[in-house]
Amino acid sequence: MTTSHPTVAVLGPGGIGGLVGGLLARDGQRVVCLAGEDTAAALRRDGLHIESTRYGEFTAAVEADTQLREPVDMLFVTVKQTALAAALDRVPPHVLGDAIVIPLLNGLDHLAVIRGRYPTAQVVAGTIRVEATRTAPGRIAHTSPFADIELAGPVAELADRLRHSGLGVSLRDDETPMLWDKLAFLAPFALLTTCHRTAVGTVRTEHRPELLAVLDEITAVARAAGSAASTDAVLSFFDRAPQTMKSSMQRDAEAGRPLELDAIGGAVLRAAAAHGVDAPVTARLVAQVARAVDQEV
Repeated sequence: MTTSHPTVAVLGPGGIGGLVGGLLARDGQRVVCLAGEDTAAALRRDGLHIESTRYGEFTAAVEADTQLREPVDMLFVTVKQTALAAALDRVPPHVLGDAIVIPLLNGLDHLAVIRGRYPTAQVVAGTIRVEATRTAPGRIAHTSPFADIELAGPVAELADRLRHSGLGVSLRDDETPMLWDKLAFLAPFALLTTCHRTAVGTVRTEHRPELLAVLDEITAVARAAGSAASTDAVLSFFDRAPQTMKSSMQRDAEAGRPLELDAIGGAVLRAAAAHGVDAPVTARLVAQVARAVDQEV
């Protein structure tokens, strides 16, 4: 990044991308959102409107287009895994320049896809913990008291810029345990809330034995893959989460949208098989969700 006010592109200005883009734009950075024509038109006309329990309510002016047409300093990739391949067509590699690419997707497999399209050295693995939902084009509801990003690599300047906008940011040395630390919480959260069609508060009370069983399995897989995740640590996060918190997978199921079931549950099961870890409860939950939405994993 070579400018005092960098240009930031956001590929997929939904719940996560809209929140990140809105905070950066409010902080004085130039933000270009890349989306379909209807969403781009709404953003050009009305900007990004954020309603947040943490940041308050505000509207930030942004630029918007259906395709990246000039080099930028940063590119946030914040689409769902199910839309990733098509969305990347909006960012031609020859236009991107030497931008830092920060994917904030769920799961593990997206990094290989993105690094297969853009220079590997420019792609910085990242995760985000947040509950944020697009309620209409350009309108974002941020309902969790946190919005915390982790980045893997020597990107202190980037982290400082994000912190200045109000985001929580921490740096990690190794992307593999970072991604698994997120997945160790996300997978049981997504599978259980979607399977039982209820928020986390009910999951941790009425379905606690099942929660403990799936946490034992998934944290065992995570440890085999290089994470230090433990059942107690992940359970603590479950018990601290706002009781009305829903997973993005649950919200997608409620809206009839494609689910990231393969990116989340499928990734755990593939890793379990690779490392020889038994995960029958996880497999059952994946199968139940798949049957409910008639989706293959």
